[in-house]
Amino acid sequence: MKNFSTVVARAAAAALLACAAGASAQAATPAAAPGCSFRQDAPDKHVVVKGDTLWDISGAFLRNPWCWPQVWGMNRDEIRNPHWIYPGQTIWFDRERGRLSLTRPGAGLDAGDGRGAPPLTRLSPQVRSEGLGRDAVPAIPAGAIEPYLTQPLVVEADELASAPRIAASQEGRVYLGEGDRVYVHGALNGGSVFQVFRPGTPLTDPQTGKVLAHEAAYLGTVKLLTPAAPGVDVHTFQVTNTLQEMGVGDLLVPQPPTPVRNYVPHAPLQAVDGRVMSIYSGVSYAGQSQVVTVNRGTLDGLDVGAVLQLYHLGKTVADPQSRGFLGLGRQQLKLPDEQYGSLFIFRVFKNVSYGLVMQVTAPVQVGDVAKSPE
Repeated sequence: MKNFSTVVARAAAAALLACAAGASAQAATPAAAPGCSFRQDAPDKHVVVKGDTLWDISGAFLRNPWCWPQVWGMNRDEIRNPHWIYPGQTIWFDRERGRLSLTRPGAGLDAGDGRGAPPLTRLSPQVRSEGLGRDAVPAIPAGAIEPYLTQPLVVEADELASAPRIAASQEGRVYLGEGDRVYVHGALNGGSVFQVFRPGTPLTDPQTGKVLAHEAAYLGTVKLLTPAAPGVDVHTFQVTNTLQEMGVGDLLVPQPPTPVRNYVPHAPLQAVDGRVMSIYSGVSYAGQSQVVTVNRGTLDGLDVGAVLQLYHLGKTVADPQSRGFLGLGRQQLKLPDEQYGSLFIFRVFKNVSYGLVMQVTAPVQVGDVAKSPE
């Protein structure tokens, strides 16, 4: 039995090594796929410094930053919570295996999985120290999107129809400030802290003409003091802070949970083919680091950190070889869509998403195509 156990143990160890090698090969494969390759001038290593972002670091090694998860072999949880790259660490380019690693190439299996995990063959307990999550390298500059993370900038149609509203104010005041009491009518659904907003510009789907949501003017927050008692139609709230003047008729939306602030650039879970719906602030064109909305959301497979490619719709022109009759009825030719930049999705609703414009070579316009990387 002792010999049999020894054989089994050796077989198991061989299987583990084979699995590890297979996993490495799988992780390396996507980088060699079309559209997901390393730059010819990629450095051998990069020392992470404060101020770096995953997008910038990825762009130093890869032609497309959304390939980052593939060359690391990351799973979905690691994409959503990438707290393992910190200032001071060195990212190595393992050219032989076609992947990135926190371990110098050639260090062998004892080096672990390249992200600081315990080595596969080391079974004894050990302590691994790392920086706090808040110190981890962010995906994109936080300051570019911070104002858009917590304010109710988009209110979808179903939320608008059922939103509680300010029905009256203390002593009939027209405009309200911090500390004032307000009386709210409508279902709270267990909520106690709400944001106050005023519906603004409708967001219309360029493809269907349907209004998917409304942009909202954020006014401030209120907290519940006393829910409506039997025989009373309104709940009593107190204004906790104001950004703009609020008053009777303004609407409430529940305070959102703490937003995800760190995520890895990645391709959407499924194929997405959408359009730019609006450019924030109502301007006609958007450039680098500006915010736009697209007519796709969680119901379409988008999540935070997804990257879409931006295209100008191909124009239709008359075929110069087609004469037609008296110059009329000439044959038309459809030109291809022209890819000119990327869009980083940072806040997602059911039917609408906000994206930060990245690496564009031409202005973004309403109606432009925003679809999964090819």
